[in-house]
Order: sequence, then structure tokens, then C-alpha cells
Amino acid sequence: MRILMGILVFLLVVLQYRLWVGEGSLAEVHNLRRDIENQKEKITRLRERNLELRAEVENLKHGQEAIEERARSGLGMIRENEIFYQVIEPEKTAGE
Repeated sequence: MRILMGILVFLLVVLQYRLWVGEGSLAEVHNLRRDIENQKEKITRLRERNLELRAEVENLKHGQEAIEERARSGLGMIRENEIFYQVIEPEKTAGE
């Protein structure tokens, strides 16, 4: 009877070890679920970014306003007979 109890206690210890520490443990499952949630959030952000980029590409392909806006803001281009004013803010020193 003692041998049977010893075997049962040993099996209980081994199973408990696997449950809490070993491969497939509760801690590992929790970490994997957290990683899955993080990946889902990342995928959602990337999908939104892709939609924005796709809309921007379509706008650049078909709309002259978008191209003009890019040329004006990015390259500093102006139309004929327009006057360009550039306002430069003075640099602040450490004492100000």
C-alpha cells in the first residue's frame, strides 16, 4: 500500500510541475495569449495604415489637388504669379 501511495504522490508532483512550470504550463499559455493579443493589435494598426496609404495612392493617381499639395508642402513650389513668404522663427537661447 505504501508503494502505491508513493507512486501516486510522485505522479501528482510530476503533473503539478508540468501544470505550473513545464512545457504547456499555465504561465506559458498566459504568455502566448498575451502575445496573440499584442499581435492582433499590431495587425489592426497595420491594416489601418495600409488603408490610409491605399487611399493616398489612389488620390495621387487620380487627383491633381493631392499632387499640387505635395508639391507645395514638400517641395516649396508655388504657382505662377504667386508670392511666397517664408517666416523664420528666431532661435531661442538657453537663457530665455
